[in-house]
Amino acid sequence: MTLIQLALLAVIQGLTEFLPISSSAHLILVPWVTGEQDQGPLIDVMAHLGSLLAVMLYFRNDLLAMAGGGFDLLRGRKDNPASTLLIHIMVATPFALVVGAVLFVFGWVEYLRDPLIIGIATIFFGIVLWFSDRALQSATNMEDHKLSAAVWIGFAQVLAFIPGTSRSGITMTAARFLGINRKQAARFSMLLSIPLLGAMGAAALLDLVISEPVAGAPGIVDGLIVAALSAVTAWVAIHLLMHLVQKIGFTPFVIYRIIMGLIILWFVLV
Repeated sequence: MTLIQLALLAVIQGLTEFLPISSSAHLILVPWVTGEQDQGPLIDVMAHLGSLLAVMLYFRNDLLAMAGGGFDLLRGRKDNPASTLLIHIMVATPFALVVGAVLFVFGWVEYLRDPLIIGIATIFFGIVLWFSDRALQSATNMEDHKLSAAVWIGFAQVLAFIPGTSRSGITMTAARFLGINRKQAARFSMLLSIPLLGAMGAAALLDLVISEPVAGAPGIVDGLIVAALSAVTAWVAIHLLMHLVQKIGFTPFVIYRIIMGLIILWFVLV
């Protein structure tokens, strides 16, 4: 892969991972549009590793607070909001980890990398996001909800393995349907990405180590370049989203998704 293509993939990943517009769809469509080779799921995941670094740095205070909340739980204290948030993350995470492991081990991920699927999912889940943002106007925090809320968001995150759905988009959608305010929905979605992105990155690195080299295939150096560049752009995207989501809502992202999905379907079907 050329340096220009690697940089393009990294920037797209960084800008789209935490915006509700599906980073995986954009990463898959880049080679489809440009006519260059498909970077494959491993490079996709290396790009996600850069996003993981960015979200951990941005929410470092929340992570430190949850670490303290974990120690409080070990001491039998449950009145710390950070402890409650940690429990919610732990409850919501396993569903996607299990499904992701099954898809990765059996190689079923490739069957979902179809532009037709991406186009339909981009439009459909964009519309669902719009309805969720309009359905309930309550403004609660994630820590105010019972564990059942985390279960529903965890189930929703599983749908993100369909390219075009958007992991951040579907988890924010579920949170909004539960009455969680926009900024808190975005915050929980990003924190929830940390264990999933970490697991996906670890699986990708293990696969790189044990797999036979393929001639012309992207290597570890290419992956590291993508990870570094995506980390920078992801941090910028998080910063902008957290400052603007309360003001602009999700409607601009929904409009973008519908336009993008229609363009994809046009090229696929016409």
